[in-house]
This record gives sequence, structure tokens and C-alpha cells, in this order.
Amino acid sequence: MTAETEPDCGYAHRNILVKGFESKMAISTFDLFSVGIGPSSSHTVGPMRAAGQFVSSLAESGRLADVARVQAEMFGSLGATGKGHGTGKAVLLGLEGEHPETVDVPAIADRVKAIREGGIITLLAQHPIAFNDERDMILHRKKALKFHPNGMLFSAFDSRGETVSQKTYYSVGGGFVVDESAADQGYLIEDSSAVAYPFKSGAELLSLCEEHDMSISQLMMENEKTWRTEQEVRDDLLHLWSVMQSCVANGISNSGILPGGLQVRRRAAELHQKLLSRPEAAMSDPLSVLDWVTLYALAVNEENAAGGRVVTAPTNGAAGIIPAVLHYYMRFVPTANADGVVRFLLTAAAIGMLYKMNASISGAEVGCQGEVGSACSMAAGALAEVMGGTPAQVENAAEIGMEHNLGLTCDPIGGLVQVPCIERNAMGSVKAIHAARIALRGDGAHFVSLDKVIQTMRKTGQDMHVRYKETSRGGLATHVLEVPVNIIEC
Repeated sequence: MTAETEPDCGYAHRNILVKGFESKMAISTFDLFSVGIGPSSSHTVGPMRAAGQFVSSLAESGRLADVARVQAEMFGSLGATGKGHGTGKAVLLGLEGEHPETVDVPAIADRVKAIREGGIITLLAQHPIAFNDERDMILHRKKALKFHPNGMLFSAFDSRGETVSQKTYYSVGGGFVVDESAADQGYLIEDSSAVAYPFKSGAELLSLCEEHDMSISQLMMENEKTWRTEQEVRDDLLHLWSVMQSCVANGISNSGILPGGLQVRRRAAELHQKLLSRPEAAMSDPLSVLDWVTLYALAVNEENAAGGRVVTAPTNGAAGIIPAVLHYYMRFVPTANADGVVRFLLTAAAIGMLYKMNASISGAEVGCQGEVGSACSMAAGALAEVMGGTPAQVENAAEIGMEHNLGLTCDPIGGLVQVPCIERNAMGSVKAIHAARIALRGDGAHFVSLDKVIQTMRKTGQDMHVRYKETSRGGLATHVLEVPVNIIEC
């Protein structure tokens, strides 16, 4: 795969690289929502999974014992902002066989330090080899692979320096990883399962709901039964909700300065104490509920920025929006219950799938409209569903949520998922609630369809200059700091 200075855009998800929208696909709610670590699903979770896939392929081929050295090269956005996003540490953990869902978060810093200072990495926790961070972990700041901005090249060498294996992977957003066959063949099919009600557009989704007299969440539950029983779906979704709750709890318990060098102060803990100290404010200020929504979003994204455990929803950079709106539902909607949580997440996933199939959820590919915009749209539609909205009203809410995020750039200062990312999640959460309320006041009829706004987002992302797509070479990233900050890896 040749390197280019400006990448072309590909539109991929776990199962099929969609070109021309001609293929229906099998994708699960649990592909969009997964437990991982911060600060980035595409720059941390994806590279960890890719590194793990690479060493697993060595083991499966029987060549792991032949490996004396491994080199990892990061291209495009991964190279430009990988240091601030913790890409290097994620790759090291992946090479050692760790997974984002289960890695011991408090032990990460010491483990990475031991690898770098000791000069030894143990592949798949069973085969120790020499490791030199400067030689074996290369961040190409101005080179990109053609297929996708988040490209990775892994190479394994034997003791004579001859290549044992070399593989290219792409982190295409939300922790999804595809290999070079996606670029070479045009399709990457990993799961050919036939779901009960396949759809590839919002119009098809609405038509299926009307034809079978189902809500969006009911239809999604039937599709999820392709892989799990209904009880397993419910249990796994409620587990995700429990992780979201724990993330908020951790976020409001921790204070201090976020890592990375920008000296950004954590605010969630202080805000929580202020809200608790003045409970009577809700009686005089009806908008004080928005302060709580802000709190939930800040708490999650401060945890994410600190490298904590979050639910990728659908990305880490936008991980605070769905938990914040779900907390709003559970805390401030009198009819809220666990069944509503299940329906909320299923509906959000249906909307997220439309973005994944027909556009992108990668900030490196389409800007922050693909991350915060998609999450806002997902949360808006999901809230409309659990508030009693019809499928048409849900689709309307989702459309509103994205329409007013079109063109949103991804310009993290210093390559860190902190400014403007943390506050942007709070704004996206409030916008999602507002979008749902607008839709619920109507009858579902509206001028711009969700499909049209997704197509517009996709084209806007294609037109957006690469400097505004998670490279930290434009926007706030270059107009706030007078001198470069000494960024350290998160």
C-alpha cells in the first residue's frame, strides 16, 4: 500500500465495505457499543485490536517463535495525533495480547513504562523479544495510506532481519478494524448472518416498522436474536448501562489535571458538589436539569481523556452523549425503567448503523460531525422512542440531531481528546434532548429525511480539508496556543 499525503475516503464497518449502498449487512448493536479504554476508539481501541490481530495471526501460522522483532508504523491521523491519543501504548498492550474490554486500566502506565525502559515486549504474553520504542514504534506525521486516514503497518522480522509477516490494518472508527483485503477486494465479509429485518436506509427501516407494526427497538431486538437470546441481549445491554454509570461515578469522584500537557482541569467533581449544595435551584431555575446533563457528559469524557474505561458509543471522542442522555432519561423522566434503557440502546444502535453503513463515524474521515454529530443523532432518536415517539418521530429526532452538527470539524488542541472534545459532548447531549423534544411536538412529518442528512454529512466530510479531520493541523488546534505545547502520551 503506497503512502500519500492526503488520504482518499473509504466507508467501512466490521462486515462489509459499502460502496454504492448496494449491500445489506449483518451488524450487531454490540459492534457499535463496546467497552474499551480512552482516550480514542479509533486511535486507542482500534490500534490495540489491530496489534492483537497481527500477533494472533503469527501464532495461528506457527511463526510466532520465529519473531525476533516487531515494528509498528502509524499513518495519517494516527501518526499526526497518535502521541496525544495514546496510540503507542495501545499498540504495545495489543502486542502483548491485551483487549480493550478487559485490560487492567490502573496497571497500564506501569506496564508500558516497563516495556519501554526494560526494552522487552512479550508477544501474546508468551514470547519475549527486544523492543526499542524509537525504532519499533513509528508515527508518520505527514504520510497516509490511500484507503483510510487511520492506517497501520505491522512488520515482524526474524533474527536475521528477514520479514516473517507484514500486514496493513485500518482503524475505521468506533474501534472497528479492517485489514488490507478491504481495500484490495472492495468488500470484507466476516459475518454473513441473515437478520430477520435487514435494512440499509432510514426509509427501509421506517417501512419495515410500518409493515410489521413494530417500534424501531422491537425490530432491532428481533435482529439481535440472530446472535443472542432476548434475555442475553437485555443482560448485555444493561451491562453496558452499568459501565456507563460506573464511568460517570468515576468521573465525578476524580479531580485534578488531565494528562497530556495542556493542563486542562477536571471539572465534573466540582460541578457535582455545587449541584448537591444547592438542590433548591431546581425549584427556581427549570433549566438546572441541563446542568446535570452537562455533569454526566463532562464526567464521562474526562474519564475518557484520562484513559479510563468507557463505552464506545459509537466512538470514544463522543462517548459522553449517549450516557448523559440516558442518565437524563433515568433521573428526570418519571416513567423511566430498565426496559427503557434496553429500548434506548437498541434504537440508538439502529440509527448508528445507518451512519456506519452510509457515511462514517470516524473523525479522521469526516470530522467531528461523524462522532459528536452521530452520537447526538443516535441519542435524540433513542430518547424520542422511550418518550413514546412513533418511528417517524424517532427518525425526525435523529435527523434534527445531525442536521445541526453538519460541518463540525475535528480539531483537537495538541492532538488530545480534551479541548474542545469534552465540552462538545455536553453541548451534543443538550442538543440531543432538544431535538427529541422538537420531534415529539410534531407528527413525524418533516422536510429533510434522515437519509438525506446522512448523505449530506458524508459529502461534507469528503469536501472537508484534511487539516480539520483529527490531524490537529487546523481550527482551534492552531489558533489557540501561541507556542507548541509539550504533549506527553495519555
